[in-house]
Amino acid sequence: MNAIRSIFGNYVLICSLSSWATAQVLKFILNYFMNHELKFERLSGAGGMPSAHSATVTALVIACARFEGVGSTFFALSVALAAIVIYDAMGVRHEAGEHAKIINQMRKSSVPAEEEIEDPDFKELKEMLGHTPLEVVGGVMTGILIPLIIPIP
Repeated sequence: MNAIRSIFGNYVLICSLSSWATAQVLKFILNYFMNHELKFERLSGAGGMPSAHSATVTALVIACARFEGVGSTFFALSVALAAIVIYDAMGVRHEAGEHAKIINQMRKSSVPAEEEIEDPDFKELKEMLGHTPLEVVGGVMTGILIPLIIPIP
């Protein structure tokens, strides 16, 4: 029982998870206002504005700085992790999403519409994988704000 209390009382973890959840809810709301459709996948899916990946690791950095201090090993580890995750979200995963768009377009255009046969085994590749720089900035801003709102125990 103490372990459960420790987990739910962990300031750094609460900040990180709260930032992730906030980013996902914002993503859902922004998608609704921009596309006029309720896409519940946006509550858990990758890609989009703001970046939940960036929000999560940025909150980790800020919470570690506030709780452990900027001279701590935890802060150093969180900065290194954040740099890797943000680079991956904006670089590698974004490019993979761009490739998926092209592959999906090629698949659609390779068969004339009148001859198109539904292939039950074919699933379109997921195109929303990574983030644009603006989406990452939105995630970073979310990740900075949430730990500043949540009081240190």
